[in-house]
Amino acid sequence: MALTIKLTQTENPPANQAIRLLTMCFGLFAGFGGVEHGYFEFLQGNAVPESFSIASLGPPCVPTEVWHACEPALTILPTFFLTGIVSMVLGVVTMVWSILIFRRRRGGGVLALLSFALLLFGGGIFPPLIGLVGGIVGIFLNKPLDRWRDRHGIISQLLANSWPWLLVAFFVWLFGQVVIGFFFNDWLMQTGLLIPVVILGLLALSVLSAFAHDTR
Repeated sequence: MALTIKLTQTENPPANQAIRLLTMCFGLFAGFGGVEHGYFEFLQGNAVPESFSIASLGPPCVPTEVWHACEPALTILPTFFLTGIVSMVLGVVTMVWSILIFRRRRGGGVLALLSFALLLFGGGIFPPLIGLVGGIVGIFLNKPLDRWRDRHGIISQLLANSWPWLLVAFFVWLFGQVVIGFFFNDWLMQTGLLIPVVILGLLALSVLSAFAHDTR
């Protein structure tokens, strides 16, 4: 009996807790972004977008005068009102799915599809892309990481030891830039690529640290 239990436990897929947490957090952020962008799009009513690219924040916000460029987004829908409704609904569904993702075998793939839909229906730019990364990472939720286990070295060890602090730093910057922008709008606008570079850098490091942690 003891041998049978031991074999059963060995055959179970690894938990990959760090990957699980990262996927859930990325999905929640993507969903939150969809709701937030959708709300401001909804407030613009039945106005017709001039192009595929839109600004979620309508007048008096001027994209060239604020660091967040009035929260740019994409939409294939005919009005801001409809875009806002769809974006908010998709955002809520994405957040709920992210919380329940650990119960679903193909949870990562569905999160990636939801994030892609948010990208097309007014959920912003960065939030859906972050959710898309979360969905791709989520594919490894219940899979062994054997191919990663042989890559142990100093860098891998440092990344593993940096979990979950790199993920914390990533979200601190995501929300902290709002506070910084409120007080230092002109400085953020003058820094040019600072925001996307920091976001993408911390995003990549967070993913790598999650994998490094779970392989140990």
